[in-house]
Amino acid sequence: MANTIKTVLIGIGDVASALVQGVENYKKNPDKILGLLPEIKQYKVSDIEFVLGIDVNANKVGQDLSEAIFSEPNCNMELFKPTFLNAPVIKGPVLDGLNSNIREIIPLDENQDESDIVHELKQRKADVVVILLPTGCHEAVKYYANAALEAGACIINGMPSHVAKDPQLIVKAEELNLSIIGDDVKSQIGATIIHRSLANLFPMRGAILDKTIQLDWGGSSDFCNLLTPKPDGRLVYEEGKRQSKTEAVISRLPNRDEIDCRISAVDYIPFLKNQKEAYMRLEGRIFGGAPVRVDITMFVEDGNNSAGIIADCIRVSKIAKDRHVGGVLQSACSFFNKHPPEQLEDHEAKERLTEFLQGKRER
Repeated sequence: MANTIKTVLIGIGDVASALVQGVENYKKNPDKILGLLPEIKQYKVSDIEFVLGIDVNANKVGQDLSEAIFSEPNCNMELFKPTFLNAPVIKGPVLDGLNSNIREIIPLDENQDESDIVHELKQRKADVVVILLPTGCHEAVKYYANAALEAGACIINGMPSHVAKDPQLIVKAEELNLSIIGDDVKSQIGATIIHRSLANLFPMRGAILDKTIQLDWGGSSDFCNLLTPKPDGRLVYEEGKRQSKTEAVISRLPNRDEIDCRISAVDYIPFLKNQKEAYMRLEGRIFGGAPVRVDITMFVEDGNNSAGIIADCIRVSKIAKDRHVGGVLQSACSFFNKHPPEQLEDHEAKERLTEFLQGKRER
């Protein structure tokens, strides 16, 4: 079993910044590790080795990953400054990655040559490819997922585009004994997981949830992208993100078809930078039909909230690769993602994932 997990990041945004900072910080300060699953014993977070970054931002292409993670429009807080990683950021194809407002904040340089992605992944013997592209760039996500499999790497899809639900990719991954974890990463302690937990509390306590809302806003390039109007008048947010969040919150509730649920990204506020804020309201009925209402607000550094989950996904993917387990890792998908092929209760997903980590086959 190799000592390191050779990891490639596609999309060097705020989540990538938080991930690289956190992993490299823990390598230097192993006594300060927190925010990771203790059940993953086969690999430590320090076993993650970043070998390559892929982006189209002219200011990031050509830099080492240790520098590119701090290039604008990235705005995640600087918690740790990594040393040189020998992980160059190369240019990938643009495809549909800039079909939104973020094209105004992402500089391109036509003189920078696009790289042969499969060749680059093979050359660096990538174990795991993490897709962290903007919401809505479905062509780019599928392109990179195929490239990862062709190069012999497992896939982690942090975006709401279909990878773990794509029949062609699933068959290809099964044939190659390469795993898929996706789609749309859940935050560690984020609005969606809190909202889901509160919603599930209603039937657990014999109450009825009638309606619920969640409003999100923030200052990162992700919000700039999500709030872009499309030609048909809809926002990029509608391209899978709303469905993903809504499904994560109410899909396991017995009266889900009767619940009035609305989850929205409501504003891009640049001065908030990578801080995400959210408001949730849940209304229902308790004994005798009496009303009950729960209001909650939260704020969090958004990049770090996803990065810890990605670090766990990387280690789980390498465990699967060592065992030659291919295809969708159902337990990991359900536990780590908002829009998995199979929605499980969080405790059930955690139980199944723990069994897999202990060497049992997926069920």
